[in-house]
Amino acid sequence: MRTLGMAILCMHVHSIDRLARNAKDLLNLVEQILAKGATVSFNKNNLIFSPEGNDHMAKLQLTMLAAFAEFERELIRERQREGIAIAKAEGKYSGRRKISEELLEQARARTTLGEPLSRVAKDLNVSRETLYKYGIKSVLPFGNHIN
Repeated sequence: MRTLGMAILCMHVHSIDRLARNAKDLLNLVEQILAKGATVSFNKNNLIFSPEGNDHMAKLQLTMLAAFAEFERELIRERQREGIAIAKAEGKYSGRRKISEELLEQARARTTLGEPLSRVAKDLNVSRETLYKYGIKSVLPFGNHIN
């Protein structure tokens, strides 16, 4: 986004599927952005929407491309579900690894003592995001960097 003071002039989006997951949400978001006086530019699709413009052809293209993007997303999800079902039937898929309460307690204890969250996550072979998901945060004043 380019800004001038506090006003947003133009919101650049790489492609339509990056702004919303379905056609309805995309159209609503674009309308809300335009209502606030900003311009929306979809770079990959070469579509530009401005609050003062009323390009019916661009709106038609946006609606069609949004519908195709939603359709493609649903096909991908369907194929993914089918693949997971086949892998489960063959015993090759078990889902995400379960985190034990013992491991979580160990992480809580170590971070409470002031150890950086990054180091704790690395030692326990889990990601920082996993620890965040379970409510474990660093008590260090400047984040979780390993020194």
